[in-house]
Amino acid sequence: MDAVDAAFDPWSPEFVADPYPAYAELRATGRAHWFAPTRQWLIPHYEDVSALLRDRRLGRTYTHRFTHEEFGQEPPAAAYEPFHTLNDHGLLDLEAADHARIRRLVSKAFTPRTVENLAPTVRRLAAGLVGDLVSAGGGDLQAVVAEPLPVAVIAEMLGVPEEDEERGRLRPWSAAICGMFELNPSEATARRAVEASIEFSDYLRELIARRRGEPGNDLISSLIAVEELTEQEMISTCVLLLNAGHEATVNTAVNGWWTLLRQGVRPDPEKLSTAVEELLRYDTPLQMFERWVLDDIELDGVTLPRGSEVALLFGSANRDPARFGPTADTLDLTRADNPHVTFGAGIHYCLGAPLARLELTSLFEELLKQAPTLKLTSEPTRKPGYVIRGFEELLVEI
Repeated sequence: MDAVDAAFDPWSPEFVADPYPAYAELRATGRAHWFAPTRQWLIPHYEDVSALLRDRRLGRTYTHRFTHEEFGQEPPAAAYEPFHTLNDHGLLDLEAADHARIRRLVSKAFTPRTVENLAPTVRRLAAGLVGDLVSAGGGDLQAVVAEPLPVAVIAEMLGVPEEDEERGRLRPWSAAICGMFELNPSEATARRAVEASIEFSDYLRELIARRRGEPGNDLISSLIAVEELTEQEMISTCVLLLNAGHEATVNTAVNGWWTLLRQGVRPDPEKLSTAVEELLRYDTPLQMFERWVLDDIELDGVTLPRGSEVALLFGSANRDPARFGPTADTLDLTRADNPHVTFGAGIHYCLGAPLARLELTSLFEELLKQAPTLKLTSEPTRKPGYVIRGFEELLVEI
């Protein structure tokens, strides 16, 4: 086993629990490391990650320029087609003209005013969920508070009726689909993702048909009104908003509270926005972001050849002392200079970042206000996933 394989082991529970010492080793030994098990170039430095996120020689896809054969890649298995149809028409995985067109259209319906108008709803939901946790004297902070909040907000935003039984399936569908973003997903993971892709798409297709006949004050109705999106693009956009819209919030909230409770510190309620940014940096919910190399790139004397894939290590970049100084590995809830890459950069910068910040700030505000004596009741178990990194549960008492 070479040095890179010894340091970087994303299937090891010990590594997933604390990948940061391995990141430090990767940063100390180079700017690009070939990782044979996933056939990717690992990029650990902040400056490189930030620059490559903006570099158009990289792409989330390559099919806008090459066939699979031209790019030296196998086409996706036919059995996985429902997942790839759903995923490949979403904003996050599009490039060039299609990406620019859909982002422009979705941005019209996903404006700062939309987020501002959602603020009272988000705060009301956060207060109610935290109130439920407090009334019970504690419980699983993840299941009772962190997971329901963003799912309820996105459901409200999309216009998913409360009476629809599918509303309760949004989170399981999303979790199944997101399983495909882990490294070398298993056949069982792929089957679950395909099944969820079919069921979620069928539901959204039916809901879109309803909204065409009875438009409402919701995002799906707004997307229909745009008229330049195909039905598949609308479906993929809605699924992406749910998937991306809850993963960052859930894992930042739970990882963040685990960190706060373990270290015995609390944010200043008057400086919550600053504290949330630090928690987003300190224990990054999305540890890795992958891109294809569309044209050869030279990095510190190493050629990243066309047809290869890079793994931009967000968790490592956000702890890089070259950018965050000697306290990069320290939680500083008052850190003012904090240009973390948690929401990405460049044309794929997260469209929902303002909403995620609103949800996190509201959730932390309510927990600090209603549950000032919050404490852990047991050591939580981490989920096995590395790319989307979180816990199975976070048991607390008031």
